Amino acid sequence: MRLQGSEDTNSDEGRSLGDAAETIRTKQLPGAGGSTRSLRRWASTDRHIGYLFVAPAVVALLAVTAFPLIYNIWNSFHTVQLANPSAGHGFSGLQNYKELFNEPGFTIDFVHTLFFTVVSVAIEIVIGLGIAIVISKAFRGRGLVRAAILVPWAVPTVVSAMLWKTMVDPQSGFVNYLLKTFHLPGSGITWSAETWTSWAVIIVSDAWKTIPLVAIILLAGLQVIPADVYEAAQVDGAGAWRRFRSITLPLLKPALMVALIFRTLGAFLVFDVVYILTGGGPGSSTETLGYLDWKAFLVDTDFGYGGAISISLIVVSLIIAFGYTRLFKPST
Repeated sequence: MRLQGSEDTNSDEGRSLGDAAETIRTKQLPGAGGSTRSLRRWASTDRHIGYLFVAPAVVALLAVTAFPLIYNIWNSFHTVQLANPSAGHGFSGLQNYKELFNEPGFTIDFVHTLFFTVVSVAIEIVIGLGIAIVISKAFRGRGLVRAAILVPWAVPTVVSAMLWKTMVDPQSGFVNYLLKTFHLPGSGITWSAETWTSWAVIIVSDAWKTIPLVAIILLAGLQVIPADVYEAAQVDGAGAWRRFRSITLPLLKPALMVALIFRTLGAFLVFDVVYILTGGGPGSSTETLGYLDWKAFLVDTDFGYGGAISISLIVVSLIIAFGYTRLFKPST
């Protein structure tokens, strides 16, 4: 009798567990009458609440990005010259773009921008990768070093540019003083008077501020690479360079893509560093497309021409980003 009762109890428990599993499988809510329709209605309401909470952020984002973009597109196809009201505000078609690409200054500034982008991004990626590899190793005070590295990036761009402008000033700066003290060449250079020295200051200033960001992005990529892979390669006799070339670089591709996209777009749209350090000079030898766009909008008050420059910058930026995603697309 005891055995029979035990079997009945086990049978009842089995049926109860089966019923519970069936309830979970069919996503029925017993408290809601076991109706899947109630569950779907509840889930739909939950999604609507989520959309309601996200809506303010979406509206703010559209106000900040979509409206200026649409307004610039409209300007680029119209004549909008605030300094010349008699020109009207009529539709001009592709006239602003024709003027843009026929203007020699645009081509020259595009070359300047391309030069700055290639050189600065190459320096930042190489040095940033080196720093990331160093601070990924275990050593005493590593946390403090990682925090200290971020200090230049935390400094506002205007402040860092003014700092470098003061440092290279031939009268009050200490760069020339140090060069003279250690009897090094260049102690008498006026850095902002020559084209190449001006570019050197711009590139060094930009790299000093942005290398920490690149290093942190690449450090995050290094942290997810399993240590077992390096140990196995070392056991197989792979040297440091072979491990770096065959393991680190391939597995670091996602982080490299993020760093390259961020820094290439930032360098291609550079304006503030050039504006503060050289003002586009000497002459117009350090002008970039961002600086040309600023002049069109705020100096010449030609919003049609400025809008054409802005849209051209956006199109080129999208092409660059698309090119990087294709270049780093994982092979299948």
